[in-house]
Amino acid sequence: MPEAPREQALWKSLDAFRIELPSWGFANTGTRFGKFIQAAAATNTEEKFRDAGEVHRCTGICPTVAVHVLWDFPEGLQSTDEVKGYAAKYGVGIGAINPNVFQDQEYKYGSLGNPEPQIRRAALQHILDCIEIGKQTGSRDISLWFADGSNYPGTANIRHRKKWFEEGLRESHAKLSPTQRLLVEYKPFEPAFYHTDIADWGMALLLARAAGPRAKVLVDTGHHYQAQNIEQVVTWLLSEDMLGGFHFNDRRYADDDLTLGSIDPYQVFRIFHEILYFEWETGRRADIAYMIDQSHNLKSKIEEMIQTATTAQELYAKATLVDHARLARHQQKCELVDAEECLKEAFATDVRPVIRDWRRAKGLSEDPLAAFRASGYLEKASAERGKKNAASLASYA
Repeated sequence: MPEAPREQALWKSLDAFRIELPSWGFANTGTRFGKFIQAAAATNTEEKFRDAGEVHRCTGICPTVAVHVLWDFPEGLQSTDEVKGYAAKYGVGIGAINPNVFQDQEYKYGSLGNPEPQIRRAALQHILDCIEIGKQTGSRDISLWFADGSNYPGTANIRHRKKWFEEGLRESHAKLSPTQRLLVEYKPFEPAFYHTDIADWGMALLLARAAGPRAKVLVDTGHHYQAQNIEQVVTWLLSEDMLGGFHFNDRRYADDDLTLGSIDPYQVFRIFHEILYFEWETGRRADIAYMIDQSHNLKSKIEEMIQTATTAQELYAKATLVDHARLARHQQKCELVDAEECLKEAFATDVRPVIRDWRRAKGLSEDPLAAFRASGYLEKASAERGKKNAASLASYA
């Protein structure tokens, strides 16, 4: 542990920072236009956990894996023990549970917002089953994203759909254990292009409050219009005690799936800064779940997860270095240049030497990506999974 106060603060932040991996980020995925197969991509749930365990082994900061129930629990509740076994085998925990109420044909016109009561009930039952899976896996967060909306004016009763969402979320909340939370996500468009039922943070906030006290808002950094000030959204949600978690990625336009920090690392830094500034002012830690939500078609999947996790760690560490007391003084006096320089100085600081020292002290490689590449894991996975992935490509074609 370093002796200088500045490095002590940085070291403490490194000890505290953790970011969750998405199981689906290790499997082959595509766009609406095509799918590009990788030989080393995970082909089943066990392989996803094996890959996630490798990322955690290399980085030391990714101890849990978010799961998608239809994709990772093919038998629903009957799959729970099997998936828990994979997690234990590869040294990671099961994190957020993600229901899937957008994939099946019955959800063509929506899930909780569907005009048909039996379809709304089916969607609700799936969410309730996911809550039960979360209880059995020890998962705290149930992450809810809905594709519900409409594509043409006049084709949906928006007020009715809002009411049905309130009813479904309230019933879901009633089935939570005392330690579980509902995280309500939002997205301005896609796949619904006229109206989306939960289109922004205000709608998500109102629905979370309607659901109950253990419901919070989930912010995805890609789910905003281009000019949106995401850190302002973060600050408002923090002030309302309604920020529950993040899905981190990066964007060029609205909802891109780019590697975190690849387009605008300063934005991620500013988000972390607002969270840490809130903690400094209030004297309490914000209870926020950080998670990666990326699935890349071109980059090597494990390598991009390592790249993302270490980038998040670096940007969080930089945000730790903002002098909050000095910043507060400059803000109070409207000293604009000096206040902005507080942020820019921290962002410009090279924290990598301290991070390398921290990794070495924790028994980790100083360079996680280099350690992964030297391990031979990618080559072995490619050899083991190549034929299965080639077969899936033939099936896809």
